Amino acid sequence: MVENFNASWEGHFILLGFSKWPNLEVVLFVVILIFYLITLTGNLFIIILSYLDSHLHTPMYFFLSNLSALDLCYTTSSVPQLLFNLWGPEKTISYAGCMLQLYFVLALGTTECVLLVVMSYDRYAAVCKPLHYSVLMNPRFCHLLAAASWVSGFTTSALHSSFTFWVPLCGHRQVDHFFCEVPALLRLSCVDIRANELTLMVMSAIFVVIPLILILSSYGAIACTVLRMQSTTRLQKVFGTCGAHLTVVSLFFIPIMCIYLQPPTENSQDQAKFIALFYTVVTPSLNPLIYTLRNKDVRGAIRRVTGHEREL
Repeated sequence: MVENFNASWEGHFILLGFSKWPNLEVVLFVVILIFYLITLTGNLFIIILSYLDSHLHTPMYFFLSNLSALDLCYTTSSVPQLLFNLWGPEKTISYAGCMLQLYFVLALGTTECVLLVVMSYDRYAAVCKPLHYSVLMNPRFCHLLAAASWVSGFTTSALHSSFTFWVPLCGHRQVDHFFCEVPALLRLSCVDIRANELTLMVMSAIFVVIPLILILSSYGAIACTVLRMQSTTRLQKVFGTCGAHLTVVSLFFIPIMCIYLQPPTENSQDQAKFIALFYTVVTPSLNPLIYTLRNKDVRGAIRRVTGHEREL
């Protein structure tokens, strides 16, 4: 007979992670550490540069700084624990640590979904309403949109993570994942979790599908406006900024949809771990490169900050 595991603040979980492939753990440790350091360096670079250079005090770079801060927090909520577990035989996480990790991963992931919608609206206003852009995206409204993104994410996560941890858990404490994620934790339940799975699907639809529809709608309108442009220079600039944002959207939303919008199966868990690695480790490290690579505004800001503005 399986006994219930009465989770408490003194209890702990075992994160199985990639223990099925012990020979792969050392390689994963090195690769993930490199990506994590790139994430820290790249996103801090964007935040500091956007703060120091007054030419980057625009809505686009304000939201980009928010995205960089978000990615820093998002990776830090799971990657250090993953590196610790990959490095040694100890693969446990306290109940309190698991609860906090689940809360922050959900909060920051949800916030990023909303923030990417806000960034697409900023691009829509810049391209489709250029004469009214400064009025539409005034500083007060930009701060309000950013605050709404963060508040919506953290509020939603408080409700959903609480609902997850109210579910009675079975005797074993082995979480078949490398961090505390809702689907993996629900597999430990001793009771019917159909209500939780339905809630997860509804929340995923609200914060993944709807934002994606809004983003694609914004870029549909942008595409129509771009096709009417006659200025080659402006056309290239639009494709540069909008293309970067669309790339980030694709790298974030596609893996998320593969995890949260497909029916759970026993055989999909190993695949889910590697998909989760992509959106928790790889994507946050690529965002700074995507936004800054071949970006004239950033190159100009670097020259101004370093005192080499006259150089090519």
